[in-house]
Amino acid sequence: MVNLQKRYDNGFEAVPGLDLEIHDGEFLVLVGPSGCGKSTVLRMVAGLEDISGGDLLIDEVVVNGMGPQQRDIAMVFQSYALYPNMTVADNIAFAMKLRKTDKAEIATKVAEVAELLELTAVLDRKPGQLSGGQRQRVAMGRAIVRNPKLFLMDEPLSNLDAKLRVQTRAEISKLQRRLGVTTMYVTHDQIEAMTMGDRVAVLRRGVLMQCASPAELYETPANLFVGQFIGSPSMNVVRGSVTAGDGDDITIAIGSQFISLTGEA
Repeated sequence: MVNLQKRYDNGFEAVPGLDLEIHDGEFLVLVGPSGCGKSTVLRMVAGLEDISGGDLLIDEVVVNGMGPQQRDIAMVFQSYALYPNMTVADNIAFAMKLRKTDKAEIATKVAEVAELLELTAVLDRKPGQLSGGQRQRVAMGRAIVRNPKLFLMDEPLSNLDAKLRVQTRAEISKLQRRLGVTTMYVTHDQIEAMTMGDRVAVLRRGVLMQCASPAELYETPANLFVGQFIGSPSMNVVRGSVTAGDGDDITIAIGSQFISLTGEA
């Protein structure tokens, strides 16, 4: 993403200019409070939202003018978007059938994906007969079977209860590493972001605050917003003033206490 922008007709600027590179095979998490623009960014990448400015490149090709079907991506939605009248097998195979893939190849691919996601026993069931975790895996299977260049996931665990969320996020992380497919994952949950991502990009009002590994975000936040947003419980913040300084060495007054910091602190 090179200076990627999104402005609406009413003048609201959801994303003023985002520069972000996702590495091949990486699991990148976009995190931020509600309304920060993370889902808007994901929808622009998917081709579901028009780009107002800047460039979006996939495999070094500018895709701004391409439709979703031309970008070779697969998206898992918050609602799963499964067809209730179709079986699990038909839901997984749906995209392949649209492309008129050979029936034998469809059957082989569906069987492979079902085994990978432990869905073989429920292939003949419909979504209404499945648990929340199983429906989530069916949505994943429909994405995987296409063998896309890029997975996009928009808060896919938000409809699950707390216990199942923990289990499913571990399964998604394990599956992504096994497949090695570049993945962009959106969540508002800091713990989810910090436990799943190779890198985590923190957004605020459409602006990238910091993009780094979970450890770096936690230990060396780039600014006060990141420091307070990341971590559970959040970082404590106290007010102080610099009372003396000599090069990289400074003294900070916090109330009646004085703390000396070196350049390495």
